[in-house]
Amino acid sequence: MLFISVVSLAGHLIECGAQVTGGIFTDWHKVPDWDNIGFPVVECSGDGSFVLSKPPKTGGLVSFGTVAEQLVYEIGDPRRYLLPDVTCDFSQVALKEVPGVDGGAVRVTGARGVAPSHDYKVCATYMDGFRATAVCPVGGPRAADKARRTAESIITRSKRLFKQLGFEDFNSVNIQVLGSEDTYGSNAHTKGSREAVLWMSVHHKQKKALELFAREVAPAGTGMAPGLTGIVGGRPRVSPVLKPFFFLQPKSELKVDVHMDAELMESFSETGPDASDQEATPPSAEDFQDRDLPSGPHSYRLEELAYTRSGDKGDSANIGVVARHPLFFPYLKKHLTSSKVQEYFSHLIEPGAKNAVTRYTLPGIHSLNFVLQSSLGGGGVASLRSDPQGKAYGQMLLDLKLKGLPDLKSLVD
Repeated sequence: MLFISVVSLAGHLIECGAQVTGGIFTDWHKVPDWDNIGFPVVECSGDGSFVLSKPPKTGGLVSFGTVAEQLVYEIGDPRRYLLPDVTCDFSQVALKEVPGVDGGAVRVTGARGVAPSHDYKVCATYMDGFRATAVCPVGGPRAADKARRTAESIITRSKRLFKQLGFEDFNSVNIQVLGSEDTYGSNAHTKGSREAVLWMSVHHKQKKALELFAREVAPAGTGMAPGLTGIVGGRPRVSPVLKPFFFLQPKSELKVDVHMDAELMESFSETGPDASDQEATPPSAEDFQDRDLPSGPHSYRLEELAYTRSGDKGDSANIGVVARHPLFFPYLKKHLTSSKVQEYFSHLIEPGAKNAVTRYTLPGIHSLNFVLQSSLGGGGVASLRSDPQGKAYGQMLLDLKLKGLPDLKSLVD
């Protein structure tokens, strides 16, 4: 299982190409030559370790931070990362920078694993009506207010026509004014922007209803807000919605038949205890104990203490938070709780979501992983939001202030 776990971890790190060599890195301003960024190279050793680097004379950066961010990308419980051939445990993975390598290199150790689960991971989709999105730049004083009123007027106008023509109402409507920090909810800072972009996305069971909506966007250019400069991409396109859903299916309940030339050659079925009950690594006492840490008068933005990376799994998002220094990790565990993250993103999480935010720890890289259930408005193509995959959630969390801390900077000086 060690070899499969190591290969699986290597694949997990490099599957998104340049994301592990400095792409979308928290400290993006320290990454050189985006125009020539190098793709990752992995060199595996017989002892279960491997070195991750990139080709010489290419742009980008390989460092503890870039690799750690990719390690926590789009995972749930780091002790039970379910794959077809193995159940991986990434919680004790350690990263060490290799000195003297052009562009940087990191040695990765500590991947573990147990037998694969006796469940299949099933991803399926079904047709769920249609969607259309209008994107319109708006300029001038009170741009956000003008954009919002424009959207509300278009929706009101469309609903009136729906009623006259016998269509049902919209299933859902999402209006965001990009530039006014609508996505941040009560955490927004910007006020009174003179440039904004209207994002208006709608969902309906009938395609013809949305074709009518798409036609009703154009009149805004002559009969609504001053400073509306156009419709990005022209009239909104109506497209089908494929809604995803996921579940675990016991392998023992299915039979696999192998046919060649229309002849049944072999059948397979699986029985026996569920290997998923095995625990790759028992939770350590440190994961749960309340550390008696000193407090103080200092406040820090999370960006000062950690890197972040976020991604999606269907309608759920994950945010990995990696301490910039091992000495910061105990304070992150104490102050950055699941309830605090849930409060920060409460406006984006579906009301009533069960176990809305779960926190996991990865002590090997001094990291926390938060999984936000029902937080993407359906996720992927089923979502009407401007960020349907939670790509910006980690960046949004960087502005969260942690209060009542001692002078942490003095710990590492």
